[in-house]
Amino acid sequence: MTTNLIQSIFPIENQWQTKDPFLFCAYHYDLYPGGNGTYGPATSIAGRMIGQDFSGKDGWSMYHGKYVPGFPSHPHRGFETVSVVKKGFMDHSDSLGGIGRFGGGDTQWLTSGKGIQHSEMFPLLNKDSNPLELFQIWLNLPKRSKFVEPHYKMFWKEKIPVYTNTDDKGNKTIIDIIAGKVDHISAISPAPDSWAANPENEVEIWTMKMDANASFEIPATIYSISRALYFYDGDSISIEDTIINSKNGIDLNSTQDLKITNGNSEGYFLLLQGKPINEPKAQYGPFVMNTDQEIQDAMTDYQRTQFGGWPHSNPGPVHGERGRFAKYADGTEEIID
Repeated sequence: MTTNLIQSIFPIENQWQTKDPFLFCAYHYDLYPGGNGTYGPATSIAGRMIGQDFSGKDGWSMYHGKYVPGFPSHPHRGFETVSVVKKGFMDHSDSLGGIGRFGGGDTQWLTSGKGIQHSEMFPLLNKDSNPLELFQIWLNLPKRSKFVEPHYKMFWKEKIPVYTNTDDKGNKTIIDIIAGKVDHISAISPAPDSWAANPENEVEIWTMKMDANASFEIPATIYSISRALYFYDGDSISIEDTIINSKNGIDLNSTQDLKITNGNSEGYFLLLQGKPINEPKAQYGPFVMNTDQEIQDAMTDYQRTQFGGWPHSNPGPVHGERGRFAKYADGTEEIID
């Protein structure tokens, strides 16, 4: 469907299509069972393709984990991951010696730059149930930043700015501002070499919750840039007299004000917006460069250096009974709880 405001509507499942400067968005929603005391599921995993389980069997997957769900050590080069964990926890470890645990509304912003290995495990900490909900957004880096030093930064939920709008009927829209700004409220500064670090690129990453029947308007941009709204949970919304059901993404004309009117139940959304980088892109799995030769170089470099090696005792470490924390490559540590 095409209108003056809506450019297209498309279904969203586990991996959501995006436009430049974004590469894609992975959405994970897993209803994990209780933990077995060693952070894996306290139920049989027989019949799953262990090490490659994306089955969604019984409402959850092990992914590449053998004993604990998640993604053991793997390389990245040339882009960024923005991991927004709404429910459950992620245990991070990387080839520079960094580790951490975050979740329940926290976000990690990781610039891979010239190359890093990391693991992302989902420890099952509770004995009864362990729901997990997260977005991982892949944001490209421009050519000038493809070989910057790797860097990661935590946005703890207590510090993420929240904007609340109350419409003329008293219904609320609540926005967690991961990147960009809403009205006069700005996000925490992103990683320093990010495309999002320059306000002129108008990168916005928001998660939104709308009351039933709430209305909210997102203002137009001066220039035409990428803008997509992902309606991942709820009933229906109306935009420009078009009714759109949940589990759909909407590519939008950013140069027009966007008025959203929610339906009869709470609605949940992700907004991704940004000025395109508009450079050639070559991608092979976790390597995103500008030319095929640079992809070959990335593969050779990884085989030769392992991007710093892997300093941890196993490919998918979990961090015991700790609360939320982050330890960075320079040895500094943040302990949240």
